[in-house]
Amino acid sequence: MKIRAEILDLTDELIHIRRDLHMHPELGFQEFRTADFVERYLRDLGLEPQRLAETGVVATMAGTARGSSDGPVIMLRADMDALPVQEENDIPYKSLNDGIMHACAHDGHTAMLLVAAKVLSGMRDRIRGKVKFLFQPNEEVAGAEIMCEAGAMENPRVNAALGLHLWTPLPSGTIGASSGGVMASLDVFRIVVRGKGGHTGYPDSAVDPVIAAADLIQTAQRIQTRDISLLNPTALIFSKINSGTKSNIIPDEVEIEGTLRYLYEPTEEINPSKRLEEVVQSVCAVHKCDYRFEIHTENEVVVNAPEMVTLVREAATEILDGSGSIVEHRSMAGEDFAAYAKHVPAAFVFLGTRNAEAGSDYPHHSPRFNIDEETLPVGVELLVRTTELFFDHGFTGTIP
Repeated sequence: MKIRAEILDLTDELIHIRRDLHMHPELGFQEFRTADFVERYLRDLGLEPQRLAETGVVATMAGTARGSSDGPVIMLRADMDALPVQEENDIPYKSLNDGIMHACAHDGHTAMLLVAAKVLSGMRDRIRGKVKFLFQPNEEVAGAEIMCEAGAMENPRVNAALGLHLWTPLPSGTIGASSGGVMASLDVFRIVVRGKGGHTGYPDSAVDPVIAAADLIQTAQRIQTRDISLLNPTALIFSKINSGTKSNIIPDEVEIEGTLRYLYEPTEEINPSKRLEEVVQSVCAVHKCDYRFEIHTENEVVVNAPEMVTLVREAATEILDGSGSIVEHRSMAGEDFAAYAKHVPAAFVFLGTRNAEAGSDYPHHSPRFNIDEETLPVGVELLVRTTELFFDHGFTGTIP
């Protein structure tokens, strides 16, 4: 219980940090003030932070317990970027940056990891290895891959990773920790259907891309309802359609945009992106239209390693002690933590923060989004206790 008491003593500092960051949000790869704040805090702990990818911050803490020099390395990750959203909350710590707010709890994530670093710094004699603290920029646009390319998982080489997300879909007092796919792959696509424009009074002399696009959108629904098992969650969403200049003119082309999300890794037999292009090709052929198909993966599926989830659940059981619940939870939202999880055994955990009384019952990315600050100490303790268990159990995961 000594850990909990120390964290509770740091609660005011924890909330102060979170509110300071909330008042000064910065977009991806523009987190210069935030990175400076993080670096100062880590230096005050006796650590030597380094910059990666301009606004990313990494610091490694070496344990002093016997055998620590040869021990494993666990990486704890927090994201720092905000969103281009105008805050509508009437709170004392409302965003001071017009059109930008922390609408996805990254301010809380950064605050929790900083305080966890402080607590762990006082536990070096119990750590048989190293802890790498990673403060990542640009999570909203897949910055993790860039951090990996910049060497975030090297020097020292990481053996396991842990990240957590304050999560309004779950009530405060609930921790979601599941093995396997927990956050979806995100493929973003753009389709241009090209026909031959003409007069709406003489449609037979034109090749109508609008009716082809409508057929394409309808036919593509079979991918998620007929082509792929319902046991493999797949969400195909058409979110933008653009075409035409006047009501009596059949246009030359239609532009369609949308996303594909799925909670599994594609295979030769199950590949929704490939199947979507096949549908586009076939439907356009029927309507005598040409097409251009563009798709790119913004985030891969986040896959949690069972051995890391076991550690998290053990730590969560100690923390909640019957006062909350540990649940299986998955989301069709995307998360670039996948870039770390594909290299090392990892766990990405959901920390419930929905509380109507605290005004934290709005969805992520909403201009009214906020968190229940009483959940922040729980997040710190989860980071600290999982790290402690990682070394106590002699974890030896390695990069393939």
